Amino acid sequence: MSLSTARGFMRFPSLAVALSLAALALPAQAASSEDEQLWVNLTAMGSIKDELVYFAEMQPRLGDGVSRIDQALFRGALGVKLSRDITLYQGYAHVVVPIEGGTDVNEERSFQQLSWTLARPKDAEISSRTRLEQRWRSNGSDMGWRLREMLRVEHALKPGSDAVNALAYGEVFLALNDTDWGARKGFDQLRSFAGVEIGLPGASTMEVGYLNQLIDQGGSRQRVNHVASVTLFFRH
Repeated sequence: MSLSTARGFMRFPSLAVALSLAALALPAQAASSEDEQLWVNLTAMGSIKDELVYFAEMQPRLGDGVSRIDQALFRGALGVKLSRDITLYQGYAHVVVPIEGGTDVNEERSFQQLSWTLARPKDAEISSRTRLEQRWRSNGSDMGWRLREMLRVEHALKPGSDAVNALAYGEVFLALNDTDWGARKGFDQLRSFAGVEIGLPGASTMEVGYLNQLIDQGGSRQRVNHVASVTLFFRH
């Protein structure tokens, strides 16, 4: 690769990451099932006092060809800003999985999260989110441990303006133990997103794009969800 080509490649990190994430999702071609879904995420976040911060989110997920609620997730956390770039959270989530013709499955999660802005190159930002979850489900008695790691890149489409940013991220999920309700130690799922971040009044933003969710279902079975993802962040 020539020096000029390398420089051109580095000017568009979001495109490079999006292409890498697309390559990671290629195994989905061998999936045993697929679905089209719509996820809508409403998140409020901000400062409570000084370095004490919070976020609270609600996320309905429509599945089966966007015909019914597949999951409903409610999550919140309190955090402490350790520096301009690093925030540590303790949170809790409640997840409802409706079962047609049966009893809904409820999941409770405690989690610890480290949010870290890794770099701010010109007109771009690279960040990481590490989340460790403790999970309990109503259809079992074991506690499951799961580690999630997200790498996110955003890049301004117009130099000097953050009105609209190209956005890409990848998040890998790893189960750390087996449970009696179905979790199996090892790779759990991969989420790959490509879209845009749109600036709203104040510091609020909206993210719109395509999310590919690849889920390992054991053996050679996989599930792929093709998701239209819409997220609104209300920041104050």
